[in-house]
Amino acid sequence: MSGSVWLPPGARPDTTPGIPRQRTPSWAQPDPLDELAVRLDDFVAAAVHPDEIAALLESDGMSDDQIRERYGLKNSFALAEELYERVERRYPEPEGPVHDPWQVGLLGCLLRGVVFALPGLGYVLGAPLMTGPRDLGLPAGTIPLLAGALAGWTWNQGLAHRAYSWLGLGDRTAAKRSLLLGAPAGVVLGALVAFLVAGTGDMTGVAFAAGQALYLGASTVLLVLGRERALLLALLPMAAGTALGLVRTPSTALRLVLLLGSLLAVVVLGLLELRDKPQRTHGRQSTMRPQLVASLPYALFGLGTGVLVLYAALDSALAAVALTLSMGPAEWLLHRFRSGSLAGLRNTSTPRAFWRTTATTLVECLTIYLVTLLVLGLAMSALSPGLLVLGVVLWTGLLLQSFGAILSATAVCCAAALTQTLALLTHTGTPHWVALIVHGTAAAAQAALVCALLGRATAHR
Repeated sequence: MSGSVWLPPGARPDTTPGIPRQRTPSWAQPDPLDELAVRLDDFVAAAVHPDEIAALLESDGMSDDQIRERYGLKNSFALAEELYERVERRYPEPEGPVHDPWQVGLLGCLLRGVVFALPGLGYVLGAPLMTGPRDLGLPAGTIPLLAGALAGWTWNQGLAHRAYSWLGLGDRTAAKRSLLLGAPAGVVLGALVAFLVAGTGDMTGVAFAAGQALYLGASTVLLVLGRERALLLALLPMAAGTALGLVRTPSTALRLVLLLGSLLAVVVLGLLELRDKPQRTHGRQSTMRPQLVASLPYALFGLGTGVLVLYAALDSALAAVALTLSMGPAEWLLHRFRSGSLAGLRNTSTPRAFWRTTATTLVECLTIYLVTLLVLGLAMSALSPGLLVLGVVLWTGLLLQSFGAILSATAVCCAAALTQTLALLTHTGTPHWVALIVHGTAAAAQAALVCALLGRATAHR
């Protein structure tokens, strides 16, 4: 019967009069927003935050001009908010086990921490080989070594990012090609910087710096390609020589053999990894190509953090060792946080709930890292408030880097490194207090940036 409402059996009709629904005239144009909402219904319904929808719109190539012309809204964010309001939230459970790309083993990360720290034994084993007058109050050869190390860290950080970018695109051959071209260039750069800094001084430190540059290039190849175990085995002779030094003093010849033996092993393993192996490709290869300039912020981030760690090493070599060893647990906790934030995306239904979940996970992971660093500092009798604060700077910097906020992390760390350098050159304040103030300011700035990004779902992709 016309105008009646069908009700299921047993249901009571509403006694209030119904409001007639406005029908769209046959001549009226359909609402473009409704059409877009229907087309993107599944994605919009599962979005935790409008920023997720904005990212999808931008990835589809929808410009702000197109949005203003077709939908009458200011930009992609305004359109995303409108779609977010129009579509009811639905969070269907995925079929089968949920894929979590951030699940990594603790043992592998701890192994990387050990591999990061072991090269420091080379300086202990090789220190008696460097003779000459002290430079700026430091042992002979220290200045060329530090300059070469900073150049190497900077170059190889950028090189590693470029190689990882190729690996992310599924092109392992291109990643190896970038390492094959970039690693030797880094070796030349590190040795040249050490030579220029040494000037007319003793060349022993320059020779050691050249070996250091060669090691940094070869170890970058092995670490990027996931050959940590091979690198560890190559460093064992040098580690054994350092352990022998605790019992009796090794001869000069034995020191050279152990140092050159480990260096040669690392270089040979790196070259073997870069050999071209025939690969069978399926389907069409990606035409995407990472931009060289995209690796520059990562290189500068390596420079900034390298300067901060070097200042800590000049104050206490054992503190630097503790920091280096802590990078293994730091990497694992970083992956654990990203895994927890991914679970938060699935299990929360509002932006506020998602922010609370990720904030709780962040506090847990940062606390575990600081406890780990505290234990390492106590074990090496190198504990200081500055060590823990610097640990916060390094870990939050890595977290911002994984969020894609590499420019922010680089700006903070480089500013902190520059400030500490100027303070030391101008003798402004006590070095310990300067370091504590600089590190504390950097840690607070990066923590604020992390908190601002916690609730942004697109940062956790």
